[in-house]
Amino acid sequence: MGSMGIDTESNYDVVYNKFWQDIKKRAPEEITVARAVSYSRVTRQYIVIFFAEEYIADCDMETIYRKADSQVPDVVATIIILNYLAYAHPLPESTPGWVSIKEIPGGMIFYSAFHKTAISVLIETFGHQASRLMTVARSLGAQAGPFDNTSVVFRAFPEIPLCVIVWEGDEEVQANATMLYDRSIELMLQSAISIDLGIYLAGQLKRLATIHHD
Repeated sequence: MGSMGIDTESNYDVVYNKFWQDIKKRAPEEITVARAVSYSRVTRQYIVIFFAEEYIADCDMETIYRKADSQVPDVVATIIILNYLAYAHPLPESTPGWVSIKEIPGGMIFYSAFHKTAISVLIETFGHQASRLMTVARSLGAQAGPFDNTSVVFRAFPEIPLCVIVWEGDEEVQANATMLYDRSIELMLQSAISIDLGIYLAGQLKRLATIHHD
């Protein structure tokens, strides 16, 4: 699955269980005040918006599923959503700004693997058809980004933007791409999970590009 933070199935089980226990130890108000989520005391469920879709995190069943059709997200998406809830704490005021994976604590260690599993996927998928990026990205609730080249901003969660930039290549110029995070990401998710988030997004974009391919 190309994940940095989840290496094996057994490790996934350990991380999954730990995050659920961390969430259930917290008072729901601690999480809802620090995250753009809602909580029902009747159902003991959180509603989380992940890439513009609502997901239910059920504390009694310890399950996550999409509200619209009850589909269970894949392993990586599940862990990302759980970390988002488990890692919730009030954030200090900060100035918005884009940073690369190299500027996230621990990001340099994983950069070569991240490039292989995320950046290279973006280059391969959109490097010679950059206009397809926006077409595909709309289904994930994305909007046009702030950069001159082909750039798109996604909301992984309401407070967690990701920006994908593609420089289209031709016979003379090599295609390139990058992915940027808001500098607050290190306070929102654990570093390894932030990297997993980028890999997950690149994989989803490739999957959607394949589906939408003419």
